[in-house]
Amino acid sequence: MNNKLYVGNIPYSMTADELGKLFEPFDAIESAAVVSDRDSGRSRGFGFVEMATGEEAQGAIEKLNGTSIGGRNIVVNFARERPQGGGGPPRD
Repeated sequence: MNNKLYVGNIPYSMTADELGKLFEPFDAIESAAVVSDRDSGRSRGFGFVEMATGEEAQGAIEKLNGTSIGGRNIVVNFARERPQGGGGPPRD
């Protein structure tokens, strides 16, 4: 079972540490990251959390999906694998 979660619609001010703390009640967290814009450095409003097991990830989805954090209803579901291949020309 997949243990990596996509967490969307998070407040733009949320840090990776805050995101990780949100998932701490659901047991061992392997990692937490907030995705930011590479040009501005500003949060893009989503992130990823990797749990120790798929069962813990499922429990976190059931408890947190749709809850209000900072006035925003977050979306929590299993992350999909990123497709392989080029995304376009390299950026300077």
